[in-house]
Amino acid sequence: MKQAVLIIDDELPIRRFLRVGLEDAGYRVVEADEGEKGVVLAAKERPDLIILDLMLPDLYGIDVLQRLREWFSGPILVLSVQGSEDDKIAALDAGADDYLTKPFSTGELLARMRTLLRRVVRETPQPVYRFGDLVVDLGRHVVQRGDQNIHLSSTEYALLSIFLRHVGRVLTHNQLLRELGRPTGETPDDVRSAMQYLRVYVNQLREKIEEDPHRPAIIVTETGVGYRCKEP
Repeated sequence: MKQAVLIIDDELPIRRFLRVGLEDAGYRVVEADEGEKGVVLAAKERPDLIILDLMLPDLYGIDVLQRLREWFSGPILVLSVQGSEDDKIAALDAGADDYLTKPFSTGELLARMRTLLRRVVRETPQPVYRFGDLVVDLGRHVVQRGDQNIHLSSTEYALLSIFLRHVGRVLTHNQLLRELGRPTGETPDDVRSAMQYLRVYVNQLREKIEEDPHRPAIIVTETGVGYRCKEP
């Protein structure tokens, strides 16, 4: 049976572009041109994945996302316009799994979708991750490169575990801080302090696990949004 994808976007040319690419790739496509229609269609069709544009004529995309997340547990890929980092962060914090910035290619879209759908079919979390000669064994609490053990502090290991639990997914700064049990900050000074705390530990982790910490290949920066752990 073909996997179903629901597109919620008010722009007809975008929906046509997406439909052609997705159907050529073997997906079944359903469409909605408004947020309210999209929520209704999602409940009716139970798609495997939803592509959601944030700029809709009747409802703000974040509101649609929050309504969907009340019951829909499948992956949601958000479409955003260039330079809308605040919208991307809000969408990810509200439960989106990933985002694409317009314009984008069909190849990039399909690659992101495959990553999201692969994550859904995994029955249990993967205990061992291999990135070249780097091996992370969550079950044994071991990180190695070749025959050499890599010592991580408790915070560095907790941060790495968070990235691996969400491998392939963009994590915002606030999501990472919350999972680490750290305050995200309320005043501008508190926010700057929280961001600096996170930046320090990400850099320390990169120094230990990346072959070239200045050109990270495992934990990459999503500018203005957060970080992503690439799939092994």
